[in-house]
Amino acid sequence: MKTRILIAALTLVTIAVAIVGCNPQAPTTVLIHNATVIDGTGRASFIGAVRIDGDRIIEVGELGARPGEMTVDAQGKVLAPGFIDSHSHHDSNMSEHRDMLAVVSQGVTTIVRGADGASGLDEEYEFLPLAEFNARFTTQPAAVNIASYSPHGSIRYTAMGDDYRRAANDADISAMKVLLTDDLRNGALGLSTGLEYEPGIYSDTEEVIALAQVASAYGGRYSSHVRDEDDRFEEAVDEVIRIGKEAAIPVHISHIKLADKNFWGTTRGLLNKLNVARESGIEVSADIYPYLYWKSDLAVLFPDRDYTNLDAARFTFERTTDPETLILTTFPPNPNFAGLSIAEVAKLLETDVHRALLEVSQLSDKYLQENGIAGDSIVAKSMNETDVVELMRWRFTNLCSDGEFAGGHPRGFGSFPRFLSRYVSEETGISIESAVEKMTSLTATNVGIEMRGKIRAGYYADLVLFDPADVTDNATFENPTLISSGMETVWVNGVVVFRNGETTGEFPGRLLSRRGFAATE
Repeated sequence: MKTRILIAALTLVTIAVAIVGCNPQAPTTVLIHNATVIDGTGRASFIGAVRIDGDRIIEVGELGARPGEMTVDAQGKVLAPGFIDSHSHHDSNMSEHRDMLAVVSQGVTTIVRGADGASGLDEEYEFLPLAEFNARFTTQPAAVNIASYSPHGSIRYTAMGDDYRRAANDADISAMKVLLTDDLRNGALGLSTGLEYEPGIYSDTEEVIALAQVASAYGGRYSSHVRDEDDRFEEAVDEVIRIGKEAAIPVHISHIKLADKNFWGTTRGLLNKLNVARESGIEVSADIYPYLYWKSDLAVLFPDRDYTNLDAARFTFERTTDPETLILTTFPPNPNFAGLSIAEVAKLLETDVHRALLEVSQLSDKYLQENGIAGDSIVAKSMNETDVVELMRWRFTNLCSDGEFAGGHPRGFGSFPRFLSRYVSEETGISIESAVEKMTSLTATNVGIEMRGKIRAGYYADLVLFDPADVTDNATFENPTLISSGMETVWVNGVVVFRNGETTGEFPGRLLSRRGFAATE
């Protein structure tokens, strides 16, 4: 009897060993070896390997494969932390694009939403509480991780309704604080504003400081599309610094730029101001996208919202952009204008470019008032490449896309590859190690998230494998949704989401909260 039991037991062991490939302790790890590792810290690259176990990196260095371990031969290509996009609007169409092709094809593994003071919804000002967004994402996750700011513009509109074109009173601010606090208790990174947009443009600095103080009390941060990006830019930067000082909060300037021709070449003065602020204890930083064209709406060209002001129209073409490079990418009031420059619209209207700009701006504002969503989308060339490079090189500037799936600007599909292929060179003084740092660990620091952005034991396995010689941004203004080339494999939380030009149908993305956040707050 005992012999039969022993034989049966041995038989079961034999079967079990066969099932696991003659190794009852077959490893579940993955080893990426023969890689040029750029770890995200800015230090020099090295040839080595990275071992992943589940969603974490567990070892980095000169590693040999374990018996039976799954291996990936990097063939000398660069293995870097997955890129982090500190200013993304890709969430606005996420339900239709859960694979996040525009994002992962750039090597991006985490996006930050809620920028510009907006919830990221199709409705212009509708507020989506973070608790509700989190619940949706938990039910239907995407291929990438997502962190969120609480959007000032959306909560302002929720608190004030259509009566938002005025300064907020104490009751309004109290209502906004309640909404902001709820978001912070659900893990928001902090407060974001779009002070050049409606309804944020009608807020005064004291309102923003009052809300930033709430974010500061919860360990949050402040990110802003500043109040003006051309002739009043200096004042707008002073306002950000003041908010940082009076609210005792880290402050971040979104898509920093010098968009006034009269300010071109003054980056040293700007950076000196920011460095002085940092030396005084204000933690100020910025992000930037690698293009000379910006994307917005016509309203930003009229800070006083007077669409009959001929002088404002003249100023636009004297100081900001040219009628040939100010392009209506969408124009619901008259779809025939979509894709045309203001110079081309002026010919159709048989008028001069200044009056054409006023006419389309009036139509756009009327559409906004009647429908509650913007009546246009524009791209315009306003930046000087020398300034862009100098701003990129600042120690505290990280890369972003400010992109989306639609909208007519190639940045939504091409920002990160473009940065690598165009701006990493001896001429710019930006090394590939520095570039990777600006897309990974620096971004994580600037937005306040933990355990992402470095190749280090214990960090989450968000990784990208690419060949720098092959990386190319293919998206153009004519074809803004062409995916980039050169990003070979992308892992999110240890799961491959993109390989050889295609998404894999995996959705391992997670909700990320600010550094130090605890659900019991």
